[in-house]
Order: sequence, then C-alpha cells, then structure tokens
Amino acid sequence: MTRAIVLGGSRGIGKAIAESLESIEIDVFAASKSDIDTSDLKSVREFAKNHNQTDILVLNTGGPAPKPFLTITEEDWKLYHNQLFLGFCTILQNIKVNDNGYIFLISSNVIKEPNTKLIISSAYRAAFSEVFKVLSKEYAQKNISCINIAPGPINTDRTRELIDDVDQFKESLPMKRLGEPQEIGDFVRSIIQNKIKYLSGVTINFDGANSNYIY
Repeated sequence: MTRAIVLGGSRGIGKAIAESLESIEIDVFAASKSDIDTSDLKSVREFAKNHNQTDILVLNTGGPAPKPFLTITEEDWKLYHNQLFLGFCTILQNIKVNDNGYIFLISSNVIKEPNTKLIISSAYRAAFSEVFKVLSKEYAQKNISCINIAPGPINTDRTRELIDDVDQFKESLPMKRLGEPQEIGDFVRSIIQNKIKYLSGVTINFDGANSNYIY
C-alpha cells in the first residue's frame, strides 16, 4: 500500500490533504505537533528515526504571528529558522522518499509577495523554497515529483488569526471568498491519483487570482 506522511496533518490544510489521500486508500500518517515539532530539531530527528521512509511526503507547518521588524527578537529568529527552514532540511536529509514518489511543500504566497507583517515567514519560507527548487532536480532522477503549493487566503484558523475582519477582507478578493482547505487537499489527491509526474520543480499559486505577480 502507498504510504504518506503529512506534517501538520491534524488541522487546516494538512488535515484536508490527509483526508483526501485517505479517500483513495493511501495509508496516511497525519502528524500533529505532538508527533513532530519542526522548531525542535531533537523532535525532528526522533520523528525521522521512527518514520524514515514514505512514498508521499507533505511538508507543512504553521508560521509566526504578525510582528513588526524592530520588535523581532533573536529568539524569534532562531525559533522560526528551525520551524520553517532547518527542520524541513533535516527531514529531507533523514526521511527517504521512495522512487516514483511525491513531495509537496505547503509554503505561502509570501514567498512571492513578502508581507511586512510576516517578515519572518516571508524570509524563511522563501529560503526553503529555494532549497526545494534545487533539490527537485536531484529527486527528478528518481522520478520523484516536487511541488510547492503557495496558498493565499484560505479558510483556516491561521487566516482568522491574521485578519481582524474576515468578512470585509473577503469582499476585497477577486472571488469574494476564502479558498477552502479541501480544495488544496483535492488538488494534491488529483495529482497523485492521475499519476502526474512531469509537473515538478514548480510553485503553484493557490490564491483565487489574488496575487499580482506573473511568475
């Protein structure tokens, strides 16, 4: 049976992906923060030791609260350096993805349109996206597809933490609504279910036409 590891799989986008994969009889380990805390490298190494091989790997984690640049502490930088960057690097070094598999990175639209309120997230998510892009060429030699999904405004607790008036915000969006986590889950499922392999090394904007950039 095909196996999948979904980080941050107990809520939001991660949970939606896990449920979508389970619907096509994939054996899914939906990891919660109690299973792996990517800000804690000891936790990451222990998790990788116990879950060292998979067919599908979904790299997904939450991010920091909004914070003005001048108030960011050294501890903040260290914490999210691990959570959003080094933790993922350590996972890729220690968890084997089987040939013909898939790796999905759930990043954020801030990798293309940096947010002054989310400067830590903008910096470290963009940095890991660069690593992921480079590694996609190596993984391609084993027919492993690497796909970076960059969500925009999605109907999750995280979005509601960041936006004061969600209803008013919806009206500013092209589709007048937030995206649903299940839409991302179904998208990931469709790629795997239809064995789409040549789509690799790409970043897909999942934002309902909200972004302003071309590439």
